[in-house]
Amino acid sequence: MPRGPSRSRTRVDTRRQTPKAVNVLVVEDSEDDVLLLMHELRRQGFEPAGRRVDSAPALAEALDTGRWDIVISDHNMPGFSGDEALRVVKERAPDLPFIVVSGTRGEDQAVEVMRAGASDFIVKSRLHRLAAVVEREIAETVLRREQRRMADALEESQEQLRRSRQLEAVGRLAGGVAHDFNNLIASILTYADIVMKNLPPGDRSRADLEEIKHAGTRAAHLTGELLAFSRQQVLKRTVIDLREAIEGIRRLLHGLVGPTIAIEVHHGPGLWNIKADLTQIEQVLMNLAANARDAMSGRGRLLIRTSNVQVPSTDVRLQPSTPGAYVRLEVTDTGEGIAPEILDKIFDPFFTTKEEGKGTGLGLAMVHGVVQQSGGSIFVESHPGRGATFTMYLPRTTEPAGQTPSQ
Repeated sequence: MPRGPSRSRTRVDTRRQTPKAVNVLVVEDSEDDVLLLMHELRRQGFEPAGRRVDSAPALAEALDTGRWDIVISDHNMPGFSGDEALRVVKERAPDLPFIVVSGTRGEDQAVEVMRAGASDFIVKSRLHRLAAVVEREIAETVLRREQRRMADALEESQEQLRRSRQLEAVGRLAGGVAHDFNNLIASILTYADIVMKNLPPGDRSRADLEEIKHAGTRAAHLTGELLAFSRQQVLKRTVIDLREAIEGIRRLLHGLVGPTIAIEVHHGPGLWNIKADLTQIEQVLMNLAANARDAMSGRGRLLIRTSNVQVPSTDVRLQPSTPGAYVRLEVTDTGEGIAPEILDKIFDPFFTTKEEGKGTGLGLAMVHGVVQQSGGSIFVESHPGRGATFTMYLPRTTEPAGQTPSQ
C-alpha cells in the first residue's frame, strides 16, 4: 500500500513561564494610562503590583513607606512634571531605577531627562520596549548593590588589616619596653630586699622601703600586662581544672569587687580541662571582675559561668575559633553596658573611658592577649544599660589536671 505524503510535526511547548513579580510605583495623573502600563507588563511576562501617585508629597510618602523595584513616571502632567518626580526619587531613593514614559517624542527631551539621572525614556507608542527595560534596570540595580556590598566588605577588611598591623607594631614596641623595664624593676626590688635585711628592727626606713617594694610590685604587674598584650610573655602552661582555678580565687574576687556586689558562680557538669598559665587565667578573671565593678559603680551582680561546648564549623559568630571542643568561660555584669560605637575598641591597648589617672587601658588588652596565647578566642556582647558579657573559648585538653602539658 503506498504511503501518503510525510507530514512534518512541530512540538509546541504549552508550558507557561511563571510571571516575574515586580513592585511598580507609577507617577501618573491618568488611571487609564496606569492600567495600560500594567497590562503591557503582564503581557510581557511580569506580575506587577503597583501604586499610582500624582504629586510630590504622595511620591515622597510612597518612597518612605513602600518597597519598590522601579519607578515609571509620565513626563508631562498638570501640576507635577516628570523632572520634579525624578528629583524627589533621587533625593529619597537614589538607587531606584526611574523610567520616563512620555506621549510625545522628542530627542532633546529624552537626552535632558537621561542627563538628569533617568534610567531610560520610552514613548507610549513603543511600550513593547517596557518589559525589557524594566528587567534590565532591575538586574543592574541588583548588580550595583552587590558591587557596593563587596566594596564595603573590602574596605572593612582593609581597615581590620590596618588596625591589626598597628596593634602588632604597638605590641612589639610595648614588649621591648616592658622587657627592659622589667629588668630595672627586678634590680630595684632586689636591692630593696638587701637593704631591708641589713636594717635593724624598728628602723624608720623600713616603712619607706616597703613602699618602694609595693610600687615596684605594681610596676611589675603593669609590665606583665604589657607583655601579655604583646604576646611576648613566656607562659607557664599547665593542665588546669577551670572549676578549681575559679574557686581558688573566689575570696580574692569578693575582696576586689566589694561587699555590695554579689558574685554568682555556676559550673557546667563534667567540666573539661584546659591548657593555660594558671597565674594568667587568674589575672584574666581579676581584670574582668575589676572592669565589671567599675561598670556597676560598686553595686550589682557578677555572674561567672563555665560549660563545655562543641564549636561547629557553621557557627560563624565564633570565628576566628576553629571548630572543636572548648571550655566556655562567661563573665557577666549588670553594669551600664558598653556603647556600640566603642565596642570594637575595648581590646585596643591604652584605650580607656575612665578618667585620667584611673585606668591604663591595658586590662582588657591583657585579657585578650592571654586568651589568644592560650589558643582561645574572646567575644563581648553588650547593650547600654543592660550590662556586658565577656565570653571566652579555651581549647579542651584530655590530659589530667596539674600536669605540664606534653604539647
